Amino acid sequence: MEYRKFKNHIIARIDRGEEITEKIRDIATRENIKLAHISALGAVKEFTAGVFKTSEKKYYSNHFTGDFEIVSLTGTITVMDGEFYSHLHMSAGDADGKVFGGHLNRAVVSATCELVIDILDGTVEREFNEEIGLNLFRFI
Repeated sequence: MEYRKFKNHIIARIDRGEEITEKIRDIATRENIKLAHISALGAVKEFTAGVFKTSEKKYYSNHFTGDFEIVSLTGTITVMDGEFYSHLHMSAGDADGKVFGGHLNRAVVSATCELVIDILDGTVEREFNEEIGLNLFRFI
């Protein structure tokens, strides 16, 4: 991975074999990012994405392997209990044009991933909401 910072924007190249969520954490930790928007595209050889079943307050994950193009990867960086927290969603298409996705758990790059992090001024915390069963924005 390589990246450059341009004022409040980070442009990164995540390389073959690297795991996207780990590299986002590495950059955010190194740059002390407390609030940001993320977007990316590229190609992955495997990824795990899930869907939150609200009635059960539980995530169900699906694992995909093969050749996939990232159609969309978007999300946020915030903090929870003072620590890095990311919330990412990804959809990826296969050779037949079928698209799969959901809440991103992990994704391994097959060719490249072009990542943009737009850093925002401020901090937004996360707090577990018992009624919903998720860590929601808490504005401080």
